[in-house]
Amino acid sequence: MISEEQMERLSEAYDAALEMEKAGESEKAATLYRTCLEIDPADTCGASVRLAAMGLGDAPDKAPDAYVATLFDQHAEVFDDILTGDLGYAVPMQLAGIFGQEPDLHFARMLDLGCGTGLSGMTLGPFCEHATGVDISENMVDMADERAVYDALFVNEAVHFLEEWEKARSTDDGADYAPFDLVVATDVLPYVGALEPLFAGVAANTGPGACFAFSSETLPGDAFAGKSWRVTPNQRFAHSADYLKACLERFGFARISAFDPITVRSEQGEPIPGWLVIAWKD
Repeated sequence: MISEEQMERLSEAYDAALEMEKAGESEKAATLYRTCLEIDPADTCGASVRLAAMGLGDAPDKAPDAYVATLFDQHAEVFDDILTGDLGYAVPMQLAGIFGQEPDLHFARMLDLGCGTGLSGMTLGPFCEHATGVDISENMVDMADERAVYDALFVNEAVHFLEEWEKARSTDDGADYAPFDLVVATDVLPYVGALEPLFAGVAANTGPGACFAFSSETLPGDAFAGKSWRVTPNQRFAHSADYLKACLERFGFARISAFDPITVRSEQGEPIPGWLVIAWKD
């Protein structure tokens, strides 16, 4: 925790950095963002991601936990209106449309990573007997709880949750921590760069025949400059198709039934391209 005085200094430095960035003064903005990191190493304001987006700092492997939790806590009350209205987000509905083409498709246990306010729980619940939701934002989980579409809800970061769930199966109460046969992550990858820890956690908590369904933002091929993933100008993470497929292969989800190009959302009126992926465990 940082003090009230540090919080005031952080707010002043961050606001000034935003102004410099908007004015095209990138170097001055970068200096101020670095000041934010000195004041708050947990990076509640996401300065490291902004530095990477400007090409003036190393990209973190994922968006800082403190930043993501704060961002979504602040927007929980109006999240649905912003996401599905202003940003045109419809990934859970698109996924439900694909699943609905298989009349006999049914899952015993779904895990919704980054469940937010419960959009995936609402749209995918009819395909599942039991649904577990997890989100790093406590306010988001509170909103999801009000919808009553999950059988269990947890406040946790996705990879940490998966690690804890796997460990819990070796305890006396391990039967309460059964693997899942459907894992969805419909708005998680845009906040993660290096996917190996996430995919490893999904693999460790699923059995043969399980389904892993997720969305990812992407960029034109040359924009990756030979890298597997990059921070986008919108301060999120984009992944190449080859990287996604390589991770799926590595962690046992080699049977891919959908790898569809989609518009993940809009940003300032511009469509953000991405992938909707459905893969099955060997």
